[in-house]
Parts: sequence; C-alpha cells; structure tokens
Amino acid sequence: MKRSLLPVLGVMTALLTSSCTTVINPKTETDGEGLTGAWKGKVQFKTGAFATVKDLDFLYVFNAGGTMMESSNYDAMPPVTPAYGAWKKTGPRQYEAKYVYYWTKPPAALDEITKGGGWSPGGDGVLTQQITLSEDGSSFDSTIRYEAFDPAGKPTDPASEASAKGTRIAL
Repeated sequence: MKRSLLPVLGVMTALLTSSCTTVINPKTETDGEGLTGAWKGKVQFKTGAFATVKDLDFLYVFNAGGTMMESSNYDAMPPVTPAYGAWKKTGPRQYEAKYVYYWTKPPAALDEITKGGGWSPGGDGVLTQQITLSEDGSSFDSTIRYEAFDPAGKPTDPASEASAKGTRIAL
C-alpha cells in the first residue's frame, strides 16, 4: 500500500508547489502600456511651410493593435481630415509611426461656397515619426518627416522636418 501512495503524493506535491510559485515581474515600459494610449504633443517644424507656425499641437491615440489617429489644433485652417495610420515598436522605448491625412485647397472665389462648392481635395500629407518614450512611459521626444502630395501622388513641396514632445493624457 505504501508503494501505491508514493506516485500520488509526488503528483500532489508537484501540483501544490507549482500553484504556490509567485513570479515577481515589475511593470516596465516594454511589458506595460508602452505607447498605447492618448497623448498631447507640441510640434515645431524646422523646415518647410509650417516652420513659421509656433503653436502647433497634436493629439494622438495609439491603439493596442498598431493603428493610430492624430489631429491638430490647425485641422480647421484650411479644413483637413484627422490623420490615420499605423505604428510599431522598433526597439527598447523606440517606436515608428506613419500617418496620412487629406488636405484641401480653397475655392477660387468666396461665392463658390454659397453656390454649394467649397474646399476641394488638394492631395494628402504623410507624416513619419520616430519616437523615443521616456523611461517612466509618461512622455516622449520625437522627430517628424512631413511630405505633401497632389491628387496624382506627385510631391508638392520638398519634405520638411519637425521635432515633437508628447505627454500622456491620464486620469
């Protein structure tokens, strides 16, 4: 009878030991939220048409599945869409995002608006952003490359460069 209990006691001991094991795993940027979440950023272009704009703000949402959305405080001047895109982790605290929006061109004359016309499609803008997340995950520094294209896909201006800083929006 002693022989038949030994295998059972061995299995019970193994199960009990494995169920009581505690793994201490502190939350880090790479294991936690990372870039996922909502952010408010300040952007300053160094070159290009937006270099004279000194108060450009971006709002970002980085979704867990790798998609994102960006909107700026200048989306209404002229009317443009928010930007939609994708992002990925490229290294420890390093990310890349690429997002696209449609820009519009003004009507030739103001009376076109009253006749049912308005701001017609002008092309699209593509922003590629290299992001470095802070160690505590509450802010980031980044560089942005901006390219603008006409409806046929031809560049309208030389690419421009910007720097940006972001802060996580938290409760």
